[in-house]
Amino acid sequence: MTARNSIKMFGDRQLNKDLVRLALPIAFQYLMLALVAVADAFMLGVIDADKMSAVSLATQYQFIENMILSSAISAFSILGAQYWGKKDRKTFDEVFAIGMRISGIVCILFFAGCFFFPRPLMFLFTNETTLIDIGEGYLKIASFSYLLTGISQCYLSLMKVTEHASPVAGISTTTVLLNILLNGILIFGWFGVPAMEERGAATATLISRIVELILCLIVLSKKSFYRPSIRALFRFVPRLEKDYYRCFLPLVGASLLWGIGFTSYSSFMGHLGLDVAAANSVTAVVRDLVCCLCNGLAAGGGVIIGFSLGRGELDLGKTQGIRIAKMAFFCGFLSTLIMLIFTPALMAFVKLSDEGRKYLLWFMLVMAFYMIGRAVNTVVINGIFSAGGDTIFDVISLTVTMWGIAIPLAVLGTYIFHWSPVIVYACTCIDEVGKIPWVMYHFRKYKWVKDLTRERVLTDTGESVIAE
Repeated sequence: MTARNSIKMFGDRQLNKDLVRLALPIAFQYLMLALVAVADAFMLGVIDADKMSAVSLATQYQFIENMILSSAISAFSILGAQYWGKKDRKTFDEVFAIGMRISGIVCILFFAGCFFFPRPLMFLFTNETTLIDIGEGYLKIASFSYLLTGISQCYLSLMKVTEHASPVAGISTTTVLLNILLNGILIFGWFGVPAMEERGAATATLISRIVELILCLIVLSKKSFYRPSIRALFRFVPRLEKDYYRCFLPLVGASLLWGIGFTSYSSFMGHLGLDVAAANSVTAVVRDLVCCLCNGLAAGGGVIIGFSLGRGELDLGKTQGIRIAKMAFFCGFLSTLIMLIFTPALMAFVKLSDEGRKYLLWFMLVMAFYMIGRAVNTVVINGIFSAGGDTIFDVISLTVTMWGIAIPLAVLGTYIFHWSPVIVYACTCIDEVGKIPWVMYHFRKYKWVKDLTRERVLTDTGESVIAE
């Protein structure tokens, strides 16, 4: 095989075409989803800071649900991409069915908790009666959207894996724009509709999720789209279940480690003063928007590599992984450049105190450097490693770098040594940049170059089953 250093980043025209076809629509989907969070916070913030705070706390349960769902769906994407590349449609259906069953169980549990016990759940985040009352009303309505999310996300992932990423972007764009429009109508009472404020935000989310699911079903009903077998939902294949959970459980562990750790960063910033918290909130919004680039490359690249590995073309998958890893560095430097270019415009647009503006400038500069690590690690760990089922590395790396280094440093800086907020903020970013050498060292071991698929054999009765 060609030496690694001689493999050009954009030297494979077919890979480039496939990435444009898959990664760009997925990146656009992430961008649309990020805009919903921005719109919700902005619109409720205009009405009342308490309402914005209460809904922000209430949606933490959606955040947790999404972490578990994304792990279940990612496990399907990993195995599904390999079986799709292998053209084994029956096993592909069975893998999709496992993901759908897990997602359904998760959605039912979160619906039941948020609908029947919204007040106790709000009390876990705050003891302020005003915030609990607002959050309770929001969760009662939003819980129905939590029931639908898993189903629509499974179908959207199915489209990506079966090489129909463009409709995914179209569906996401439609539902996001609808959500923002409904937010305006139901929160503020546009067009003579009674203003529902935080309940309006929840209702807008629910209607958008219903429309999203309907659009998914309409798109999948077309002849050109693949529709998995409904019967597979009622088939349990122990060997596939074992393969699935081998991918799924580390993904859940990594998601929870990352999610809890990332939430704690906001807590540290909140304890350093209102100006620091405000500057951190603005920086977080910008970060989430810019990260859409690396998220799209990770998702699209992972699917493409999975196709090759599932076909048994390990050398091709390895070469594609090397090219995509190089693209990850390019994406990181591009993200850094975007952050630096837009910082002056952001400083002129955002209304903060003089102290808040000073912190915002420094946070944006730190974030620009952080984006290199974020892009590389997202693409390599969540895209390339996951494509070959190497999901345990993320758990180990998060345990060491985030929980062993970044969080302890931030705790010491915030509560013990009272460091400058800029230094504390840099501590919360050090894990992504610091683990690049470790990630690339693990990358070059090529443990991720694996065919995860199983063969099917015919039994004496003529039934096709998974082989031992």
